[in-house]
Amino acid sequence: MAQVRGSTVVITGASSGIGRAAAWAFATRGARVVLAARRAEVLEDLARKIREDCGEALAIPTDVTDPKAVEALAEGAVRRFGKIDVWINNAGAGVFGPLLDAPLDLHRETIAINLLGAIHGAYAVLPHFQRRGRGTLINTVSMGGWAPTPFAAAYTASKYGLRGFSASLRQELARHKHIHVCGVFPAIVDTPGLEHGANVSGKTLNPGHLYYAPEDVAEAYVRLVRHPRHEVAVGWPARLAQAGYALAPGLTERMMGAGFRFALDRADPGPRTHGALKDPIPQGTTADGGWRERKGVPSAGTMSTGLVVAGVGAAALLGLALGTRSSRES
Repeated sequence: MAQVRGSTVVITGASSGIGRAAAWAFATRGARVVLAARRAEVLEDLARKIREDCGEALAIPTDVTDPKAVEALAEGAVRRFGKIDVWINNAGAGVFGPLLDAPLDLHRETIAINLLGAIHGAYAVLPHFQRRGRGTLINTVSMGGWAPTPFAAAYTASKYGLRGFSASLRQELARHKHIHVCGVFPAIVDTPGLEHGANVSGKTLNPGHLYYAPEDVAEAYVRLVRHPRHEVAVGWPARLAQAGYALAPGLTERMMGAGFRFALDRADPGPRTHGALKDPIPQGTTADGGWRERKGVPSAGTMSTGLVVAGVGAAALLGLALGTRSSRES
């Protein structure tokens, strides 16, 4: 079991959302965190807060689509802390809407961030892992890497590609027993991600009422460092998507397509925006996206736990009632 305390953890996409939650999750456990994203001021503010509150943090502004910048990120982490134990490819983006309604460069940028950015990260850190004979590479995939997401074709392509890249790399490194390549597949997470993504549909996005907290994904990262696994889901909808597409791909495609078309047909009009795909935007600097608060719902993880507890309680009561009835009849 690898130790988190004293380890050096590099996190891309750390200025908000899951990456920001992960920075706090590792820092509060005694890890030294290296924060990477494009927004220098936001990163430095986060690093300062971590240093004041609980540990060591270094901010290195990085555009993951630039391989030289990612290489400089790895070099900066080693120069400051002497080693890298964990590298988390978390930077992500997407464009929502019909394929032809978005400029081609938005689709290219989506793939550059989600897939090439992760490849750049692996290319920068793996030589260091191999020299040390150990290390954990974590790629944030998505439930969209297990089942297609209609009206997000480039996003789905990038996530399918990232899952394949992770699996291929894992086998390539199979002889390195202490180098691990892990994939995390979250369901819908309450982050500023929708605000940062492009939306060319002309409709207001409404992802429903089932949101996992960014801290749920951050905790999955921590568990993977301690107990590495190949693929980990965060949230039962992700596993349901995996199972559904594996067992009945045609039916799953049709159901998802019909569901998205139904939702879009009834969605309110909204602005067409390119989000933060081309350039950073000032909005969305927290881990939480505010969706649960606006809709007045708890996190999906809390709801799932409550349902399990309720189910166990109901089963216990039923068993007690049946046992009492049986004893009376006898």
